[in-house]
Amino acid sequence: MEPDDDAAVLRRGLDQLARLLDDVPDAALGDPTPCPQWDVRDLVDHIVAAPSRFARMVRGEAVDRSQTPSAGAEPGARFRTHAEDLLRAVAGAAPGGPVTPAWQCAELAVHTWDLATALGRSTADLDAEVPERGLAFMRAGLTDANRGPAFGPEQPAPEGADPYERIAAFAGRSV
Repeated sequence: MEPDDDAAVLRRGLDQLARLLDDVPDAALGDPTPCPQWDVRDLVDHIVAAPSRFARMVRGEAVDRSQTPSAGAEPGARFRTHAEDLLRAVAGAAPGGPVTPAWQCAELAVHTWDLATALGRSTADLDAEVPERGLAFMRAGLTDANRGPAFGPEQPAPEGADPYERIAAFAGRSV
């Protein structure tokens, strides 16, 4: 069986994260996340803004990371709008550009794990190809020297960890 193309895997990652955003209860917005500096509301705001930022990067436009807009009352719907913009940008991009779908899969997979964990959800039944592509991308380019503030040192993944747990551990999350 042939692996799916990058756009198909990216779409599945976006779709499943949109469904997870649809299920964030208002009562959980102040809860902690695996990202110590963010509560669920901050994480949701970051997740919803990510596809729009990636779309701008794919098109070669400047990205302002100084502020993250609020995801609003319907984060899943807003995320879907941004996701469609990203998919259009990816479809129109020249192959081999600097902002690859694998990079986007890495971002989606890590934050899917972050949000699912904050909500007490398992990631075991989610699409494994999304974090597998993201982890391959991260392993190829993320070193101890360039982890920056977003990624801590790689943590051990537990025995039998699913692909989302493995990418989260690589990104420095305690799984």
